[in-house]
Amino acid sequence: MLSSVVARRLVAGVCQAAWRPAVTGLPPSRGYRGDAQDDTRGDMIEIPLPPWDERPGEPTDIKKRRLLYESRKRGMLENCILLSLFAKRYLNTMNENQLQQYDRLINEPSNDWDIYYWATEAQPTPDVYQGEIMDMLKEFTKNRNHEQRLDAPGLEYLEKESH
Repeated sequence: MLSSVVARRLVAGVCQAAWRPAVTGLPPSRGYRGDAQDDTRGDMIEIPLPPWDERPGEPTDIKKRRLLYESRKRGMLENCILLSLFAKRYLNTMNENQLQQYDRLINEPSNDWDIYYWATEAQPTPDVYQGEIMDMLKEFTKNRNHEQRLDAPGLEYLEKESH
């Protein structure tokens, strides 16, 4: 069994290995930052995530299914609801360019809160993610028809569309 001193040194070594200084703009590598709005990021630790890779040549029907799944399975409930409802409404009407924009938007940023803050316009959207899909998501987020959005949609609509 490790002593508490050895355990602390081990944890400190792992944390130092993962330490990266805070940078302005988008981080050059993907990682969960765990930052809060009022965080100075002076002690930021990034936990590396695998890089996002485009999937050239992926069949459109497979891409739509993958994006639907990834829209529903997020790191936070707010985005599970928001993105799954957005995907239900728009995913089947998106062209290849729009699908690529949506794929990048929901899979490249390392922190789901960033996506939420951009969609709700609480923070400005970085230029790399600004485009037609982000505009659609921002408009969808405004919920001008006052729809009740308390949970992700059921999957029954998938059966209706396949027949």
